[in-house]
Amino acid sequence: MGFKKMKTNLTFTDLSLFASIEKNRAIKRMEQINAIVNWSRIDDLLMKNYPVGKSAEGNGAYPPLILMKCLLLQQWFKIDSDPELETQINDRISFKKFLGLSLDDPAPDHSTFSRFRGRFSKDTMRMINHELLSQFASRGLTINEGIAIDARLVQSASHPISKEKLKEEKQKRETSEGKLNKKGQPLKFSRDLESDWTVKNDKPHYGLKEHASVDTHYGFVLATELTPASHHDSPYLPLCVASSCHTKEPVKKVYADKGYFGKPNRDFLAMNKFEDGIMRKATKGTELTEYEIARNKSISKVRYIVEQYFGISHLHNNAFRARFPRLIKNAIDALFRQMAFNLLRGIRVVPA
Repeated sequence: MGFKKMKTNLTFTDLSLFASIEKNRAIKRMEQINAIVNWSRIDDLLMKNYPVGKSAEGNGAYPPLILMKCLLLQQWFKIDSDPELETQINDRISFKKFLGLSLDDPAPDHSTFSRFRGRFSKDTMRMINHELLSQFASRGLTINEGIAIDARLVQSASHPISKEKLKEEKQKRETSEGKLNKKGQPLKFSRDLESDWTVKNDKPHYGLKEHASVDTHYGFVLATELTPASHHDSPYLPLCVASSCHTKEPVKKVYADKGYFGKPNRDFLAMNKFEDGIMRKATKGTELTEYEIARNKSISKVRYIVEQYFGISHLHNNAFRARFPRLIKNAIDALFRQMAFNLLRGIRVVPA
């Protein structure tokens, strides 16, 4: 099948629009992004791990780098659906220029984006985020001396159902009949059965939980992981710390709120020689000392950076609600959000 050949020669229409392009702020921002990223190294990772386009027969596939950039545009510009993403690419000069498409090249069909996600793996996306952060570090940035870890709740893409009904649906899904629709065909669309219930601030919540690690200096998102909502925050601290190691320089200090307080995490930090920045909390029969209260306040002034990421993505990416009914697709979406966030952060702090 191979990949489609993208046009490199400018058309008359392209040339006639140069005057307006020079004043297009979106294009300037994307040019800034291109100036700080070596896309060829990311393209190499994609080509090694993308299972389509290697056959010489059949219609040409879109290069995976173009499809990845399409999904980044979807994150940056709050485009809710794949059909709308297709429309916006066809409509906007800045999108075509960022993707390397001529103005008379049509956008990929919206179904192509869905298939691209389905062929993409979490491991590949993690490698790409690692590559991006490594590139930033190679330009002189120290990105993981201090890391802040936290978690937030994410609403399910499906309407909530009771625990009893959820259990019944999961058992039914495991049967051969439960994997078919009413016409006896394999299910294409199904409700979310991987979310579950938890209670926070006396309010019930049905959905997922995002665990994230953020660099305390520049605010880069270093790791993100999705789980069912009932999973406790604390056991995910070691995973977030391990996933935050993107350079040869070791993590020096780990900041976290009282939800991560406990001997297992303190022992993990001590064993790996990380400075302990976990806030202390009072235990039964033991009150916090004045030193511990002052220490908690100083930690809160640093670990706010992870809450800032949650707040920005909540407002600009609708990250408070899952987009898909499957955990794996939402996890990949979160990793795309991490990359999109870091690229915008990068144009502020990475030397061009």
